[in-house]
Amino acid sequence: MSWWGKVIGGTFGFMMGGPIGALLGAAFGHNFDRGLKGFSGQQGEHQNRQYRIQTAFFTASFSVMGHVCKADGQVTRDEISVANQVMGHMELNPEQKKAARALFNEGKKLGFPLDEVLVQLRSEIGHRLTLRRMFMEIQCLAALADGKVHPKEKKLLLHVCDIIGFSRHELDHLLAATRSSFQQPQTFTPADAYKILGLSSHATDAEVKKAYRRLMSQHHPDKLVSKGLPEEMVKLATEKTHEIRKAYETLKQHRDF
Repeated sequence: MSWWGKVIGGTFGFMMGGPIGALLGAAFGHNFDRGLKGFSGQQGEHQNRQYRIQTAFFTASFSVMGHVCKADGQVTRDEISVANQVMGHMELNPEQKKAARALFNEGKKLGFPLDEVLVQLRSEIGHRLTLRRMFMEIQCLAALADGKVHPKEKKLLLHVCDIIGFSRHELDHLLAATRSSFQQPQTFTPADAYKILGLSSHATDAEVKKAYRRLMSQHHPDKLVSKGLPEEMVKLATEKTHEIRKAYETLKQHRDF
C-alpha cells in the first residue's frame, strides 16, 4: 500500500500526530478519522519511515504554499493558478487534488501554525538536503506566481529557510532560477541559463559542468523518491532536470565546449 493509501485508510495518518497530523485531519475531515484499529505493524521500519516523510512533505508543501501566497495580504488568481498547475503536474487523483486544495486553504487561514509545521517537517526529512531544496522550489513557485516577490513573501521565505535549515544564499539562486523559468519557458538566453545553474557569467567551463552535474544529481527522480519524495511529485523533479539540461546545452553552445 502507498503512503496515500495509508493516510486515507486511517491506518497511517494518525501516526503523524503534531501539527501536520492536525492539518491532515482538517483536510480529510471525517474520512481521516477512521481509527487505528486497521493499523498493522507488519510493514518494515524503513517503509513506514518513507510513508511518514512522504505524508509530511505533501502536507507541508501545499499548506505552506497557501501561507506564502497569503503573505502579502491576498491570494491572487495567478497564485491559485500556479497552485493548480503544481497539482496538475503532479497528476494527482481526484481525492489527492481535493486534499491538496484543502491543505492550501488551511495555510491561508489566520493562525496557521507555520513554525510548528516546519519544525515537524524538518524532523521528518532529517538531513535530506535534496528534499529541503525541492520543498523550497515549490514555495518559490508560489511566491513568484504573480511575476514578482513581495517583500513580505521574501521575508517569509527567509524565515522558512531558517527553520528547515536551508541556505538563504541558495534561496536567492532558486528565486532567480524560478523567475527565469517563468519568463522563458521554452528557450533560454545565456543569462537565463546562468541563473538556472546558479552561476555568474564569469564561471569557468569547469564550474559550469560541475554545477550541471550537481543539480542533475539533486533532482534525479529516483534519488528523490528514495529520500522520501512522494511518487506524485516525481514529474516536477523530471521537468526540473529537463530545464537544467536545456540551460546546460544553451551554455555549451554559447561557450562552444
